Amino acid sequence: MLVPLGDPDGRSAWTIGSPDGREFAVFVHDDGAVRVTDAGCPHRGGPLIEGRVRDGEVRCPWHWYRFDLETGECRTTDRHELGVYPVVERDGRWCADVGEPAPALSWSERLRAHARGDG
Repeated sequence: MLVPLGDPDGRSAWTIGSPDGREFAVFVHDDGAVRVTDAGCPHRGGPLIEGRVRDGEVRCPWHWYRFDLETGECRTTDRHELGVYPVVERDGRWCADVGEPAPALSWSERLRAHARGDG
């Protein structure tokens, strides 16, 4: 699924939404490179666009977890990984290729995942 990035209007970070309700953060580096990630920190959901971006990483404003904007790797712990998405040009517009949403789980599947420690 392609989601248009919109116009930065002088901003270096903003959020975009997909038609299925997911939110993503858009970051513009000083060199003009654009990176798109999940909008919420995978640790506790902190708003990453409010975080500090420096040296190719974003730092969550809530608990200071640091994530590589290129790979999504958490530089604070190996327990979390940030979703990162490629930026492509389509018909003269820049878009994030965010893939398809995960299928919804039934309550039974959610409880089993929770029991396994997956959710």
